Amino acid sequence: MAVGKNKRLTKGGKKGGKKKMGDPFLKKEWYDIKAPSMFGVRQCGKTLVSRTQGTKIATEELKGRVLEVNLADLNNDEDQASKKIRLCIEEVQGRNCLTDFHGMTLTRDKICSLIKKWHTLIEANVDVKTTDNYVVRMFAIGFTKKMPDQVASSCYAQTAQIRKIRKKMTDIMTAEAGKVQLRELVKKLIPESIGKEIEKQTQGIFPLKDCLIRKVKILKKPKFDITKLMELHGDGGDDAGVDMLRPEDEAAVNTLTADVQAAQEDD
Repeated sequence: MAVGKNKRLTKGGKKGGKKKMGDPFLKKEWYDIKAPSMFGVRQCGKTLVSRTQGTKIATEELKGRVLEVNLADLNNDEDQASKKIRLCIEEVQGRNCLTDFHGMTLTRDKICSLIKKWHTLIEANVDVKTTDNYVVRMFAIGFTKKMPDQVASSCYAQTAQIRKIRKKMTDIMTAEAGKVQLRELVKKLIPESIGKEIEKQTQGIFPLKDCLIRKVKILKKPKFDITKLMELHGDGGDDAGVDMLRPEDEAAVNTLTADVQAAQEDD
């Protein structure tokens, strides 16, 4: 190597050196997540966001976040652990993030436990508009059932029967979801009343078992309305004030009241 070349090696590295990074968590703050009033547990978790800095406002960064919570945690019921609920942060009030229903799915292990050999799996999906203008896509799943005294090992449905069942599934889902608001639809999804209705109405075509709403997606939301969200959250906050029961202290009477009383006494 020629002498005098590659001077960077002789000097002490690049100018300025690397900037020392501080702990990024020092710039963050925690917010509480409030679930809608249709669930048993309202305080369902916490989320993290960077503090407001310049044009990046913390509350705006939080809005639109989608959270996935197990229904067993939301309702304190271990039997409902096979459903996952998606909640979307719509509004931030103080340190509380008010959420709205954003979707539902069955857990993977639940779906895997249902699928078996020698049965026909039937699926259907439909887009429905609720009365409060949410467009919802619902996916249903069902399985053919063996008769009690059946000898054959399999119980496959014919293609024509599958088509009829699928039509019946879509009709029931449209009827159940199209006549109610989104919050009422969620209340139907939790106890799986739509699946039971499908089982009941398809008995004449081919007996089914394990009819479930596998997935619910929100495709379109109406324009954001804070009053509707507050209705969904009941009173919105848990820190309501208490009525003052003691009388006002004489020393606390303001000057205007004192002047008026003095004028009345003079008269």
